[in-house]
Amino acid sequence: MDTRTSPFRLRIEHVQDVLKRRGIAAVLVPSSDPHLSEYLPERWQGRQWLSGFTGSMGTLVVAQDEAAVFADSRYWTQAEAELAGSGIQLVKIPTGAGTQHVDWMVEHLKGGDTVGVDGDVLGLSAANHLRYTLDKAGMKLDTALDVLSEVWPDRPGLPTAPVYEHRAPQAPISRADKLAKVREVFLRHGATHHFVSTVDDIAWLFNLRGSDVSYNPVFLAHALIDAHGATLFVGEGKVDTALQKVLAADGVRIAPYADARQALAALPAKSTLLIDPRRVTLGLKQAVPAGVKLIETINPSTLFKSRKTPAEAQHVREAMAQDGAAMCEFYAWFEQALGKERITELTIDEKLSAARAKRPGFVGLSFNTIAGYNANGAMPHYRASPESHAVVEGNGLLLIDSGGQYLGGTTDITRVWPIGTIGDAHRRDYTLVLKGTIALSRTRFPRGTLSPMLDAIARAPLWQHGMDYGHGTGHGVGYFLNVHEGPQSISKTIPEATMAMEPGMITSIEPGLYRPGQWGIRIENLVMNAPVTTSEGNTFGDFLEFETLTLCPIDTRCIDRSLMRADEIDWLNQYHATVRERLSPLVSGDALAWLQARTQPI
Repeated sequence: MDTRTSPFRLRIEHVQDVLKRRGIAAVLVPSSDPHLSEYLPERWQGRQWLSGFTGSMGTLVVAQDEAAVFADSRYWTQAEAELAGSGIQLVKIPTGAGTQHVDWMVEHLKGGDTVGVDGDVLGLSAANHLRYTLDKAGMKLDTALDVLSEVWPDRPGLPTAPVYEHRAPQAPISRADKLAKVREVFLRHGATHHFVSTVDDIAWLFNLRGSDVSYNPVFLAHALIDAHGATLFVGEGKVDTALQKVLAADGVRIAPYADARQALAALPAKSTLLIDPRRVTLGLKQAVPAGVKLIETINPSTLFKSRKTPAEAQHVREAMAQDGAAMCEFYAWFEQALGKERITELTIDEKLSAARAKRPGFVGLSFNTIAGYNANGAMPHYRASPESHAVVEGNGLLLIDSGGQYLGGTTDITRVWPIGTIGDAHRRDYTLVLKGTIALSRTRFPRGTLSPMLDAIARAPLWQHGMDYGHGTGHGVGYFLNVHEGPQSISKTIPEATMAMEPGMITSIEPGLYRPGQWGIRIENLVMNAPVTTSEGNTFGDFLEFETLTLCPIDTRCIDRSLMRADEIDWLNQYHATVRERLSPLVSGDALAWLQARTQPI
């Protein structure tokens, strides 16, 4: 692509013109919105619109004479391709949570320079780090620069989809009970008010769902809760009259989305407000009057919603069984059609989505289906498009990472399948990844263990052979909510007290191995923390183990038996016996035959 005519080059030049006109040295464009969401409504996909890089995480910095995108290893191959010809530099960083973009600005700018950012999409804790680092370098921070509004002429507006109620039995805890639990916590902290911006916390807390963000059943809103009631700030017309009456019965009033800032500004003097510095933006915090005391700690709802109740857990098990049945139907078709019909990565997405859509309680996909054949599978967040996709033919490995949203739970599963003839190198890589999945799945650990401490267990089989992967081993998963949910994270993240593993938490286990230009392997199950039951008390305290929730065969044709221990084979055979027992009543015909064939013991 000619960098002089690239639309992204021209957009960056437009931003640079704004910077020069305003006397600002650089602008920071995070992948963020006023709710600090991971997946963004179109209105706030500015980093993608400006740079052309479509990865779900990444940061763009535009200086007056250069621009750079900061992305972690999951996106390096993708980013290099998408940024080609734009004149935008790719800076490779170790993890998505890194702050290398701040160091880059300090290195490339000079003392006295001003850095601009839209404070309405900058997290409070990120803002504190940014301001501290720039101050130390003698630079200034302007948090009132919404550069997107100046350079994006047809910028999308706010989403308008309706909000609906998540009802019993799939919502077994009432809205009133959830509000009471949260209220008890913030009052105990000494707060009179609590402000919540994160959309998954709000959806959980009010037993409401929406479709403002692709694949996540959430809606844009803020909430202000006090000792007696709550105000939900949401777009006009999104909550109908009947639902407003239902909410009012639980002490919840509806106010315009744009009024959240005014409500904070109107807080009484000497009141005390609890906010989560990682889950509220600088812009909203700046609206709080100086006379209001702030308590900064994690949202109580973030901790509550991460711990699924026994009733929720049972609904999740049922959703996993329906999801597994859909995959049996799809894979039965796939293996029969392979070599007889033209199958592409796009066909896989279409057929698998159609199989899920038939299952009871299905609402939609939980993320873009990733179907990557051979080299495409080496990009962890690859997405096939009509313009660029592979035909599944010849020999190699096919990676499929997919998931569904059901009224009773959220699923996320990755499997790898052999196509044609595969070699010893494929089998070695596949088996080492599988050994990591099994090792962590079998682990027992003390209750309260900080989740990142478990990360090395899944990596150890790969480390032994001098191999590793760049992404985390596991992320928390919501309950008919976001497929990525905190606070727990099995990764190389620096552990924090809020990451303690507690009963009922659902997490993925997904080690991988990626050979750029060749193939990728990832084997992912969702697991739930379950108490270890013993006949006598343990003097060393309570322990947890993982209940594997995902129900789908793990392909055994790719295994190098010489690398597997007897206890690992026993775990796999027991898992397959469970899969066969749980899914057999839900499938028939070709799907049942496929299930029985793929769950045979080895």
